[in-house]
Amino acid sequence: MLFDSIPGELAKNSFRYQVSTVLKGQRADDILESIAELVDSRTVLVSYHTNEPNPMMSMTKDIRRFKLFTADTGLFVTLAFKDRDFTENVLYKKLLSDKLPANLGYLYENAVAQTLASAGNQLFYYTFPNDKRKTSYEIDFLLSRQGKLIPLEVKSSGYKTHSSLDAFGKRYSRYVGQKYLIYTKDLAKDGEVICLPVYMAQFL
Repeated sequence: MLFDSIPGELAKNSFRYQVSTVLKGQRADDILESIAELVDSRTVLVSYHTNEPNPMMSMTKDIRRFKLFTADTGLFVTLAFKDRDFTENVLYKKLLSDKLPANLGYLYENAVAQTLASAGNQLFYYTFPNDKRKTSYEIDFLLSRQGKLIPLEVKSSGYKTHSSLDAFGKRYSRYVGQKYLIYTKDLAKDGEVICLPVYMAQFL
């Protein structure tokens, strides 16, 4: 259940994997051993929330607050659209032919997670309050490079909006290095943000 629910949990755009909605009556504390077994299977990637962003994020990660990704995005797609037998799965065929009318942000997020992990990066993310609204900002991934934090925001479209990156840069200016928006268009620059095509995430 934990494994099969990975796409659904990401599609909710929530700020963590909500264990209680997958396993009734269970909390993150109850499944830490199960998460470790999934990671050991090499089929699952865990991105931990860092409670205080700094270049040493391993010291501030919250092991009870995390997101789960599959280690293989092809497997993720199969999980996400296994509503029918594989050969009859219309949704899967539409996805492959780029005709699926859906917000695929969670799919691109998984692809970037796989790419970063394959390059040897530990996965971290961060959320913080938006003072102007009753929501929160989210930095999808945080990397540490030469004593600086490299924040990444993943988009499933060509839009260059990056309010989370801007707010994060102001809040943690002493730590922040280059900011990246990973999206589906060509390489570009928008102010202080480099807009990077998804396929170039491997070079980060």
